[in-house]
Amino acid sequence: MPPVLYDIRDGAARITLSRPERLNALTREMMLDLIRVVEDAARSPDVRVILLTGAGRGFCAGQDLSERDPRELSGPLDLAAIQRELFHPVIRTLVETEKPVMACVNGIAAGAGAGFALVADIVIAAQSASFAFSFAKVGLSVDSGLGLALTRALGPARARGLLMLGETISATEAERAGLIWKAIEDSSLLEVREALLQRLARAPRRSVSGIKRAVAAASSCANLNDYLASEAAFQGDAGAHADYREGVLAFLERRAANFL
Repeated sequence: MPPVLYDIRDGAARITLSRPERLNALTREMMLDLIRVVEDAARSPDVRVILLTGAGRGFCAGQDLSERDPRELSGPLDLAAIQRELFHPVIRTLVETEKPVMACVNGIAAGAGAGFALVADIVIAAQSASFAFSFAKVGLSVDSGLGLALTRALGPARARGLLMLGETISATEAERAGLIWKAIEDSSLLEVREALLQRLARAPRRSVSGIKRAVAAASSCANLNDYLASEAAFQGDAGAHADYREGVLAFLERRAANFL
């Protein structure tokens, strides 16, 4: 089965991250597939709304760290280059497409997974779902647009706290804080998702596009490309530090990290 499922029906492009045995953790192969289908959905005249969700118990657990085992690498990864090649195209396409984008968070959304969810125009989440911002726990800064998304939605004080402390918040907390649209009872999540998809697919395209652009213009506090370039540079710097190697090793060896 491919790591990303893609289906267009009734004006909706349904994109499903599909490595359920790994909580849909991201690999290079998966990211290349995700770029392809997101760009296709944005281009397709048959698509009026784009849905991003996950298979199984999770939305996306972030980067699959088993793919970045320091014991198997000859040196530090260039995480800034990886961000530019694999992550930024997805974020830019979802943000810049005129089509409405909905994320349905069915379980844990961590790291880059949270980033992909929170760039959507409308985010719904199961009440049992959560958003984890664990970069600092593996010796990293922040990526996938989350520094910008959290600061815009919550303000700098809460953004710093969540990121520096590597906090996790529930879907209910995320709704109360204005980070997502709604937290939905688990048993009703699919029903609500499909109803919202139908409403968005039937909405006037120019109206929805204009609203999306107007809200983006009103809330912008930084140029997206400039911000992503800065974010990638910070992430590249963190990824070259020994703390990142230690963080990944500690995760893989199931022990507490001993950062410098």
